[in-house]
Amino acid sequence: MMNKILFLGLAAGMLATSNVSTAAPWGSVQIDERRAQLERRIDHGMRDGSLTRSEAYRLRTGLDRISYVERRYSSFGLSPQERRDLNDRLDRLSAQVQAERHDWQTRRG
Repeated sequence: MMNKILFLGLAAGMLATSNVSTAAPWGSVQIDERRAQLERRIDHGMRDGSLTRSEAYRLRTGLDRISYVERRYSSFGLSPQERRDLNDRLDRLSAQVQAERHDWQTRRG
């Protein structure tokens, strides 16, 4: 009987700590997914030639700036205003990726 109680206590403790350590605020997960999607779009543009090297470099620099701002903001958790600011920045960068990929400049070679 004591072994069962001990086992259940250990199992409950493991579940509780695993949920706490892997949980992330919904907003940061969404921002991470958007950032990863933009990185994939830039990579795809380089592969298919719709982005020049300089365009891709500029876009990646913009993505790096957003990552820096997010790290600065998230030192104490993201406030709704900070999350909105990051999403606005990601929206602008997404529009830039779209424009650069369809501006008829292509990579040579």
